[in-house]
Amino acid sequence: MSSTLEAACHAQLTIRKSRFIGCVRPARDRDQALAALAELRAQHPQATHVCWALMAGAQSAAHDDGEPSGTAGRPMLDVLRLQSLDQVMASVVRYFGGIRLGAGGLTRAYSGTIAQALQSARLVPIRAMSALAVAVPYAYEGTLRHWLAQSGIVPTDVAHGSLVRFELQVATDEADALRAAIDQMCQGRTAWS
Repeated sequence: MSSTLEAACHAQLTIRKSRFIGCVRPARDRDQALAALAELRAQHPQATHVCWALMAGAQSAAHDDGEPSGTAGRPMLDVLRLQSLDQVMASVVRYFGGIRLGAGGLTRAYSGTIAQALQSARLVPIRAMSALAVAVPYAYEGTLRHWLAQSGIVPTDVAHGSLVRFELQVATDEADALRAAIDQMCQGRTAWS
């Protein structure tokens, strides 16, 4: 099972006078990762390199930002894969210290910075979600709203027509139990779509 991060985690290494500032943060998709990257570049305008890797299903990517090909982004992506992480972005800002590290040294520096940042990470399992929609008579609207609130479920939409239609996002493994509970609460007067 894949995991993501509860919050961003950071690390900083100095290797042969070069400073490596690493961050691993939650990122659902490429757009969110690119927004975080733009923010990072604005915070570090004097940085020599801002390398990154994104693990987000089919949108996974890695970028070396001027470092020799395969020495920065790919090693960071490998660390994320090794940890079975998804929906995360790893980034390392490098301030060049004047001493070249070579391909092997760069690979170790970038992957090591991310591995060190992940030592303090709090992982959260990624659960598959399902979209459900149920329509109930108006007489059950208040009861259902109260029950959903107590269950920690926030409807993504509520529409009023001849029936009250609730759209819900729930964990896939809990969907059947949720349907059964709502059917029982509304005495079977539900319409699922």
